[in-house]
Amino acid sequence: MVCVNCNSETRVINSRIQKRSNQVWRRRRCVMCGLVFSTEENVLYQHVWLVSNPNGGYSPFSAQKLFMSLYESCQHRSSAVVDATELSRTLIKKLQPRFKDGLISSQTITQVAQVALNRFDKAASVSYEAHHRLKKPA
Repeated sequence: MVCVNCNSETRVINSRIQKRSNQVWRRRRCVMCGLVFSTEENVLYQHVWLVSNPNGGYSPFSAQKLFMSLYESCQHRSSAVVDATELSRTLIKKLQPRFKDGLISSQTITQVAQVALNRFDKAASVSYEAHHRLKKPA
């Protein structure tokens, strides 16, 4: 990685695994200007997970799409961005064991999100449910 200040080479001086968010945090120092800054390494889920849609198609999993749907449900809260960010991380962690061979149904994502939102904020849960109706089993 290059320095954000002078575009020179950097060295990792500290690194920690973030188990709750499945990330790696790194502290870096520029070899030229000495600037110290932090980075986070994240999994690009869209390259490894597919979501089966109700119409029978498939699409890459989108953490951004998940975040936006949670953010829209939490807009009544003063901390909507922070809440949606943390809820997204929590849901991704809860969804990981449910992926079978890299595949999950959109309905499973909706169900897990609905349970989490119901525990977190009833108003957000109602808002989410209004936009993400679960199909009833036949």
